[in-house]
Amino acid sequence: MELASKYNPADVEGKWYQYWLDHKLFSSKPDGREPYTIVIPPPNVTGVLHMGHMLNNTIQDILVRRARMMGKNACWVPGTDHASIATEAKVVNRLAQQGIKKTDLTREEFLKHAWAWTEEHGGIILKQLRKLGASCDWDRTAFTMDETRSKSVIKVFVDLYNKGLIYRGVRMVNWDPKALTALSDEEVIYKEEHSKLYYLRYYIADDDMSGETGAEGEVVHRDAQGRRYAVVATTRPETIMGDTAMCINPEDPKNQWLKGKKVIVPLVGRVIPVIQDSYVDIEFGTGCLKVTPAHDVNDYMLGEKYNLPSIDIFNDNGTLSEAAGLYVGMDRFDVRAQIEKDLEAAGLLEKVEAYTNKVGFSERTNVAIEPKLSMQWFLKMQHFADMALPPVMNDELKFYPAKYKNTYRNWLENIKDWCISRQLWWGHRIPAYYLPKGGFVVAETPEKALELAKEKTGDANLKLEDLRQEDDCLDTWFSSWLWPISLFDGINNPGNEEIKYYYPTSDLVTGPDIIFFWVARMIMAGYEYMGDMPFRNVYFTGIVRDKLGRKMSKSLGNSPDPLDLIDRYGADGVRMGMMLAAPAGNDILFDEALCEQGRNFNNKIWNAFRLVKGWQVADIEQPEYAKLATEWFDSMLAKTAEEVNDLFGKYRLSEALMAVYKLFWDEFSSWYLEMVKPAYGQPIDKVTYEKTLAFFETLLKLLHPFMPFITEELWQHIYDRQPGESIMTQTLVKDMPYNETLITRFEAVKEVISGIRTIRLQKNIAQKEVLTLEVIGENPVAEFTSVIAKLCNLSEIKQVATKADGAAAFMVGTTEYAVPLGNLINVEEELKKLEADLKYQEGFLQSVLKKLSNEKFVSKAPANVIEMERKKQADAETKIAALKESIAALKR
Repeated sequence: MELASKYNPADVEGKWYQYWLDHKLFSSKPDGREPYTIVIPPPNVTGVLHMGHMLNNTIQDILVRRARMMGKNACWVPGTDHASIATEAKVVNRLAQQGIKKTDLTREEFLKHAWAWTEEHGGIILKQLRKLGASCDWDRTAFTMDETRSKSVIKVFVDLYNKGLIYRGVRMVNWDPKALTALSDEEVIYKEEHSKLYYLRYYIADDDMSGETGAEGEVVHRDAQGRRYAVVATTRPETIMGDTAMCINPEDPKNQWLKGKKVIVPLVGRVIPVIQDSYVDIEFGTGCLKVTPAHDVNDYMLGEKYNLPSIDIFNDNGTLSEAAGLYVGMDRFDVRAQIEKDLEAAGLLEKVEAYTNKVGFSERTNVAIEPKLSMQWFLKMQHFADMALPPVMNDELKFYPAKYKNTYRNWLENIKDWCISRQLWWGHRIPAYYLPKGGFVVAETPEKALELAKEKTGDANLKLEDLRQEDDCLDTWFSSWLWPISLFDGINNPGNEEIKYYYPTSDLVTGPDIIFFWVARMIMAGYEYMGDMPFRNVYFTGIVRDKLGRKMSKSLGNSPDPLDLIDRYGADGVRMGMMLAAPAGNDILFDEALCEQGRNFNNKIWNAFRLVKGWQVADIEQPEYAKLATEWFDSMLAKTAEEVNDLFGKYRLSEALMAVYKLFWDEFSSWYLEMVKPAYGQPIDKVTYEKTLAFFETLLKLLHPFMPFITEELWQHIYDRQPGESIMTQTLVKDMPYNETLITRFEAVKEVISGIRTIRLQKNIAQKEVLTLEVIGENPVAEFTSVIAKLCNLSEIKQVATKADGAAAFMVGTTEYAVPLGNLINVEEELKKLEADLKYQEGFLQSVLKKLSNEKFVSKAPANVIEMERKKQADAETKIAALKESIAALKR
């Protein structure tokens, strides 16, 4: 089969991917080999491939393909996440376009629409991953809401509830007014906002206006009529309708006069007490804090401590409720704008200042979250944190880079209970069933719930329809925290053959942004349900940014379409481009030029292969230069393979790729092939040819995990292969002995060759002109004469005591080499060139000396600048001496 003259990825990639699928080369079943398991971080079922996915899945594929070639039973399990909030939002939007509101539908009707959406969009991203070359075991594809995973989630919920770790209660939660659901703390992103600080007047109730000036250190505010008031600074004036107290610090001298007083909430007219608590920051604002227990986490704690009433003034969608009494039905941000005007008009606004503060936003909908008192389900986390912290801190479970251990520790040491309920319909419905006369039972199925309900109530006549199942569903992360276990059905069928074989998995590749959402929680679930870690190593990728350092996003329009990149540069080119810029844990500054570099490398490999396969082979004796070249490259190959193994062991994948890249481009193509290439029209000897093909095969194996398609194509062309054979299942190079001395000495040989080539270039001597090389004194590269002679077109290399007149010389180490020029150059022209160069160097030296003789310059310039000028002087003097010697030699 003839190779095309140019490498075209489109001719190769689809063909070989289908071949791998047809021959089931990605599939894995438990056997006697060492397993190597990776579970995919499940992308959202309705998502499409973006640059972050590209990076993450390229790294996983590299690790999986390498493990396969190391003889391990590699199993990469793909799947998708049902993404409750994101998917429900998309379904609600589509229904709205059809004029249907979610509230018009029953839960069952809505879920039919959600499943239809999932079937239409789900799996697109997994199909796109095939274009990248992802070698997942597609027969194992899972979905967090398929039957096995759903049963696992419900079973775990019931188990944790029965262990007393899940509870239900009214707590302050982060509320998303757009998605209309509670969020966990980890789903809130804090952003800096330029807002305002409003200073509001809270008048003293029943003020007798006594204490004309106040005691020393006290700050008493009075209006024009002499009425006293306290000033409260707030960023959220729209919440004053929920104020039930004002709080001061008992140690605050300026507010002592407020002790025991009551104040009036501005505009609202409600009289509220002034309470005292050391929680209040004396330095912030005026030291007076308005307490709104229903709408602030810290205020809620004060409310609990001092038994304050709690007034919830917001509807779930962020508009004001009837309980507010004012601005009912208006959006919270419209109220903020309006209330500023109304407070000003009523003389209740002291002043307004610009203020920068951190505001929490929903990670999913990007709207400002609203702290809200709400009845929710929670999971106690301290028990899990106690299990999950030691293995990571003790390096039993390793993080790459290790810096993320601190992030992990900080979170676990300050763990809060996890709000696991979501006010959504798309997701795993909480298996709690409410009883007709209050209370509830928790069970895996409605039938089991009925049994428990009869036991609990003592009513044998209860029917299923008498029970009402909880409407809330579980946080999406409550299913994905079981992912490494549930993929092998370890929850429903503990101790089954697959979970025993594949668990713990080997490596997890993920982003540091979900270290709390997912990584930590999987570790917790692993120890709770398997008594062991879920994976042995976590490789944290960086964030993909553009070359200006900006995070890639649709809104900035700076994120290329990955499939478009693959169409233009080929999957191997894009994979290589990503990896060249992707050290573990550091952000990736992505530049399309890297993909171009990847494509150029593909072309280099292709052309090198065509060159080798184009040689005529004869059964002739192996020349000495070829024997030396093969011995040298054998050692180079073994040394690089050892280096690559070491780098993979440290998860330094970018460096591993760079090592193989340099070996192929610099050593194999630029040096080795040049050394062994037969003269034009001449054959190559069989021994060297076979050795060269063997080298090529080894190089392809080293490159295969990074560049699977081109390596498969060329590997299939090296020798005749049987159907079903693939480079994927070939064994990688094991650590082999190599000759370090030979490698070091060859570096000197390369320098000699480069020195001769430089002379040809400088003196404009054609390659066809045969030269002689003189070695002045001892010849350290004598045994490599045949290699140097071939690459430099030399008639001989001879040892001499002194170099010939007019010879061009260069140094390698402490040895001087010279090329007699004889009639090879035009003496007149060469003299002209040298004299012009001499004149320039002498002029340059004078300008440097002038600077150094200037006392003003020498006394004022920094030491390093003077040092640099002295170095320039020394360099110029050396060049001048050499030029004068060359001119003298030519004139003799």
